[in-house]
Amino acid sequence: MVADRALLANTSETRRRGLLRHERLDDGEGLLITPCEGVHTFGMKFPIDVLYLTKQRVVLKIRAEMPRRRISFCLRAHSVLELPAGMAARTRTEAGDQLSVDRVEKE
Repeated sequence: MVADRALLANTSETRRRGLLRHERLDDGEGLLITPCEGVHTFGMKFPIDVLYLTKQRVVLKIRAEMPRRRISFCLRAHSVLELPAGMAARTRTEAGDQLSVDRVEKE
């Protein structure tokens, strides 16, 4: 499991804000941005792992431990999953892996 508490950014406002207001991401946390083909870490306070996904949630590309003040793209991606730095390596996630997403509504 790469995340069990990932937030969904699927509006213009939530995609634009992303993780900018976060101080860190703990293991199990993440942000699924959809639709999305690229991200930046300008204004962020910590590095992240970036997983680029197809519509079917197949991992196309991983940008591991992406530092602050960087830009990354994958034009074939449909969405991006942002995770704590090192999470892809700790979970042995690789390009070609299929992720599943279960949506849980807040109570």
